[in-house]
Order: sequence, then C-alpha cells, then structure tokens
Amino acid sequence: MLELPEKGCYLSAYHAEQLEQIHQKLKENNQSCRLCPTNCGVNRKEAKGVCMQSEKARLTNAVVHTGEEPPLIHGSGAGAVFFSGCSMKCCYCQNFAFSQKNNGKDYCSWELGEVFLDLQKKGCSNLDLVTPTPHLPSVVEALVYAIPKGLTLPIVYNTSSYDNVEIIQLLEGIVDVYLANIRYTDNEMGLRYSGVKDYWTQAQRVIREMYRQKGSKGLIIRHLVLPNGISGTEKAMAFIAEELSPSVNVSLMSQYFPVYKAKEFSAINRKLTESEYSQSIEMMERYGIFNGWTQEFA
Repeated sequence: MLELPEKGCYLSAYHAEQLEQIHQKLKENNQSCRLCPTNCGVNRKEAKGVCMQSEKARLTNAVVHTGEEPPLIHGSGAGAVFFSGCSMKCCYCQNFAFSQKNNGKDYCSWELGEVFLDLQKKGCSNLDLVTPTPHLPSVVEALVYAIPKGLTLPIVYNTSSYDNVEIIQLLEGIVDVYLANIRYTDNEMGLRYSGVKDYWTQAQRVIREMYRQKGSKGLIIRHLVLPNGISGTEKAMAFIAEELSPSVNVSLMSQYFPVYKAKEFSAINRKLTESEYSQSIEMMERYGIFNGWTQEFA
C-alpha cells in the first residue's frame, strides 16, 4: 500500500544543490514553453500559453482538504493548492471556474513559498499540488525559498497525467507521491471531450515513468468512470495490472455529474448509473486490483 513519508524527498535534492539546477531547467520553458504535450512554445514572459498562464504562478485557493484518498489526509488533512488553468479543456470539469475560466490570483515565488509554509503550520500532512504542471518553475523556486524557513512537507503531484514525460523525469527526487488520473484510454475520446489529440498516448508514457520512479508505494491512479464507457475502464485496469502491477493503488470514482459544457454532448449528458459503476468495480477485481478505494454510490 501507499506510504506517505514524514518529510519530502526534495530536501535531499536541496542539500545536494540539485533543486536550483532543476529550477533553472524548468525556468527555460518560460521562454518557449514545453511543460505539457501541447508544446505551445509561448514565451510566457510576454504572453499566455494554451493553459492561460503567464510567468507567475496563479492559484484560486490553498486549503486544508479532507476529501482526498485516506493515506493523504493524516493530521489535519492534505494541504491542497488549487492552481488555475489547465492544458486540457474537459467539457465536464467540476473545477471549471478556475481550470477553464482561469479565476484566481497571481503569486510570485516567495509568496507561493509562504502559502506552502502556512499549510504546514496548519498541520497538513502533505502539499497536494492540484494541476501543477503549468506552474512548475514557480513551484520549485518556491521550494528553494521555503526550505530554509522550515518546509518539510512531502509533495503529492495531483495531475491529469497529460504531461511531458521529460518533465516528469526532472521531478524524480522531488515528488513523493504521484496522484495520477486516467481520464480515457482512447485518444479520440480525449480529443472529443478534453480537446487534446494524444491524451492516452501521453498518459501511458507518463504513468510508466511515475511507476518507475516510485513503484506502487508512491503512486495512486484515479479513474473517474464516465457514462457509456467513455473512460475505457476495462482497458485502464488492464494497463495498470499488466504494464505496472496489480498492487498499484487505484481510486475508482463514481461522482461524475454533467456540469460546465457536458450537456452539449449526448453521451455524457447524464449521471453515472449504479450498474455502470458496479461493472467498473467488477473489472477492477477481474484484473486482480484490490489495493485502493471504491465509493458508495449515491
């Protein structure tokens, strides 16, 4: 099962003077951004990328959050930092106000570091960075600022998995737990409902790299079951069991509800049925995946 350490592994990278080097490599992306597979190439000092972000980090809130998976909410809860913007354009995003409409406030790196320190003071067990990819240069710079001031919280990287594998490789030794989504197992579904042409291609590469770094003890895979088999649950379970390990922690989520622009798409313009979710649980068990969590169907 997943193990959340008491202190972040990035402390070793900091003391080995590697963290600043990683920050400089990430900062180069601000001149021609390649942080996500969109590879928009925007100079973020002068313009906003596809993710709607400029050079500074932007977030809508930072809160003590008790709604994450059980290993992540020890102490007072997870220290959830909800970043604005996203490289995906999911038509059903429950966080559309800040992921798609970019609501939030810009923070310089030292201000973001103070946000991290404040969450630690509130008794959080980790920094739960939600959709952090567009903001990585600022995140790592904030760590460099906050570590001398006492920051030790482990990092949870909460992502859609639409990342560049080269960027995830840079995060080895910084991230303690990857909280990775599998949204779809078909590129066509990713294009239709999230506006990206290569979601499954990229997500497989990224999740394999996450597993290489952390194994089952540092990886949670979330899978939101969508109506009419849109999310490709059986293929997702097969990928996890056969290409990673059946011991990987899987969070099978049932709370889909048609919000934002979902009503424009007939296949997802309704709630999930109990039968659809039950079938998804059966698929999970059929592939021998018993580590993780299912939800009570409401």
